[in-house]
Amino acid sequence: MLVAAAVCPCPPLLVPQVAAGAAAELDVARTACTDALGVLAAARPDLLVVVGPGEPAGPYPQGTPGSFRGFGVDLDVTLGTDVTLGTDVTLGTEAAGEPGPALPTSLAVAAWLLARTDWADAPIEGLGVPESLERARCLATGREIGARAARVALLVMGDASACRTVKAPGYLDERAAPFDAGVGRALGSADLAALRALDAGLARELKAAGRASWQVLAGAAEGAGLAGRLLYEGAPYGVGYVVASWS
Repeated sequence: MLVAAAVCPCPPLLVPQVAAGAAAELDVARTACTDALGVLAAARPDLLVVVGPGEPAGPYPQGTPGSFRGFGVDLDVTLGTDVTLGTDVTLGTEAAGEPGPALPTSLAVAAWLLARTDWADAPIEGLGVPESLERARCLATGREIGARAARVALLVMGDASACRTVKAPGYLDERAAPFDAGVGRALGSADLAALRALDAGLARELKAAGRASWQVLAGAAEGAGLAGRLLYEGAPYGVGYVVASWS
């Protein structure tokens, strides 16, 4: 059963080395993410599942590497272990001995957050969720995750709209602010009905990459009776970011 969840944004800019001179503008969001992960640790789960947008959609076992080298930074991460600087990425291996996929960016950001908070309280698994995954599949995936162990925690990565200003990646869309406000209310109050009701088509038009991940959370939380708390809501660089904790 799900006993706790943390919701965090997943822009590479959350990592100071990637953000460079703009790092301080996201300090409040980083602090909120640290607080949210503290709620996960306090719940003492038997299993932590990290969910975020990304392809391929299959699971990523503990120890899977990721990298921010595509963003011009010699920074590598591993799901469940420390961050390393300037080292070669060695991809994980599957049973057949072939190299496995590296972490998608959202899960690499999650790995960085976990290493920053010295997470070592439970086994970790990652799950990439296609942004196009339909609602019913998202909810079913969440239910399966919630049944994985007696005490399951979720770290849910995802951004809201990318259309809050004219300089945003998706330019200005007047529907973006109301959409993000609704997401913030739903995540801050653990409103499962509101999360289930998120419009996938509108989310796609607003470039809200977190919609599928949030609906996975809604499926996992069914029957858990968790309460939510909004820790941060903002739109630096025209992209909506929400941090929340459920316990």
